[in-house]
Amino acid sequence: MKRRHLLLSLLGSLGLAGRSRSLHAADTKADVEALKEDWQTLLNPAAELDLSLDPVEKSKDEWRELLPEESFEVLFEEETEPPFSNALNAEKRAGVYVCRACDLPLFTSAMKYDSGTGWPSFFASIPEHLATKPDHLLWVERTEYHCVRCGGHQGHVFDDCPAPTHERWCNNGLALRFIARA
Repeated sequence: MKRRHLLLSLLGSLGLAGRSRSLHAADTKADVEALKEDWQTLLNPAAELDLSLDPVEKSKDEWRELLPEESFEVLFEEETEPPFSNALNAEKRAGVYVCRACDLPLFTSAMKYDSGTGWPSFFASIPEHLATKPDHLLWVERTEYHCVRCGGHQGHVFDDCPAPTHERWCNNGLALRFIARA
């Protein structure tokens, strides 16, 4: 991570960058479970995606050849993009957010909300498509998450989102690709 972005990244990841508490499509836990269960309703019928959770194994050199350098650095070197730098933060259309490396769907537009932190944020994720692990890189313990299929680093999950989930899946836009519902 570049030094000039370290402080902003730290403040945003700790939820200190100032954020709005936008209302979202799920007011109850039952609503969230319905969104998770019915996530494919936001998938573009023309999108040809492999929905298998079978691992995609490539070397770092193979991933580097396939991805833009900035996306490779985020996904496979666990860098963090600068806050407010990615257009997906402001994306409002209906659709699905997929892993930039392997195209596995990770979130839907119905799971997204404006956290005000500068990164695309979601209050829920598509079940079984992300794996978490503790991250001790900064001064506080955080929970990092990765795509289960390719292992690409996506971001960190925090417990400071509005009800009902209280989860903020704070994602690097460079690690995602958006597919509009059409």
